[in-house]
Amino acid sequence: MRQNDTTARIAHVFRGTFVHSTPRDAVEILESSVLGVDDEGKIAFIEKDEQLASLSKIWGFETSDVKQLGQYEFLMPGMVDTHIHASQYSYTGTALDLPLLEWLNTYTFPVEAKYKDLDFANNVYTKVVRRTLKNGTTTACYFATIHTDASLLLGELTDKFGQRALVGKVCMDCNSAVPQYKESPAECKAETDRFIKELLKKEYPNVKPVVTPRFAPSCSASLLSELGEIANNNKLHIQSHISENKEEVELVKTLFPGCKSYTDVYLKHNLLTDRTVMAHGCHLTDEELDIFHETGSAISHCPNSNISICSGMLNVRNVLNHRVKLGLGTDVAGGYSPSMLDAIRRTLDTSKALTIQDPQHQTLTFEEVFRLATLGGSEALSLDEQIGNFVVGKDFDALRVNVCVPDGPIDLFSDESPKVILEKFLNLGDDRNITEVYVSGRQVVPFPDT
Repeated sequence: MRQNDTTARIAHVFRGTFVHSTPRDAVEILESSVLGVDDEGKIAFIEKDEQLASLSKIWGFETSDVKQLGQYEFLMPGMVDTHIHASQYSYTGTALDLPLLEWLNTYTFPVEAKYKDLDFANNVYTKVVRRTLKNGTTTACYFATIHTDASLLLGELTDKFGQRALVGKVCMDCNSAVPQYKESPAECKAETDRFIKELLKKEYPNVKPVVTPRFAPSCSASLLSELGEIANNNKLHIQSHISENKEEVELVKTLFPGCKSYTDVYLKHNLLTDRTVMAHGCHLTDEELDIFHETGSAISHCPNSNISICSGMLNVRNVLNHRVKLGLGTDVAGGYSPSMLDAIRRTLDTSKALTIQDPQHQTLTFEEVFRLATLGGSEALSLDEQIGNFVVGKDFDALRVNVCVPDGPIDLFSDESPKVILEKFLNLGDDRNITEVYVSGRQVVPFPDT
């Protein structure tokens, strides 16, 4: 519990069951507890409910204002999508018939080129932010497109709807099958500088820029160096892709013959830092994972996409054994679902498939994957001192989950423990079960206009 002061006021108090992860426990269930959120959106206290009367005196709230969670309700931390292409949302659920490099040239680059039209961008970006929030994504690490103004619009919309976000203007100067969908290195540097400057000038409380080279095959060495310099000079996050499929890995070898590995490309251009998250990593070697650990860089595991476009299966257990930070991503639209619940399920499926192939493989548990979707994602984005679990002083990013909503997807039976109820939600639940969403203490779902 934080020491109360004369300026802090309590905005919310919840009473009931709270589920979160800690570095020690993949799942910690706090029953019969109370949690308070102050008017700055931070967790002020979390105590057993017999302390309620004394807490109300200390913090000056009325016990009648306490929000009582029902028997089949719990609060959990908001989920963190560490890799999603907002600009690909319009064709989610389609176009999954080609391998990565053909997929990009056939579907992705032609669609992303349309974001020069701000009306088109506004329509798609509004829908993806609303959809992900409804599905419990309180923090998203977004790829936009090469268009600065449309990327700034995505930042504006995430702030408007209250989502915490890292937003990246995509950088690419070569190897695009759509001639108009790339920039010169000079244009890319200038527009990246403008994007960063203008987004930071908005002073959105929870929306920040992320430096975004698309991936090594679409960026010249000079552009990668420029972006590494921009990110490090401004202490910004970095996002890109790495070792998604084998054809891509071989292409990188031919494009960067002076580098020992795909990881070495990013390392030599100063793009691997403790604020870096790289998507996929299906085909990274143990030596490359050692570099990730040494630099503090993270991996975003995107299992739906990895399977949907036949890229590969990441051995998450091996990544964790190398002490590399790892979160989960939907990778819309290579992944066909914008829901982090789907990312949880596909992560478990992939781990089980690896166990089928190798019975010595240690299958991930649902508890471990719950942590990856929440605290693990916050660690991957270097936000774990701010979000990820219910620790006093952290921002209150949370989901109110009701596994017993009318006509919902889950059937319950007598004497089911909170842990069983959590497992059922993770395996069977959907947005109907997520009745309220909070970011920094602000209730953002249900949306004000609904």
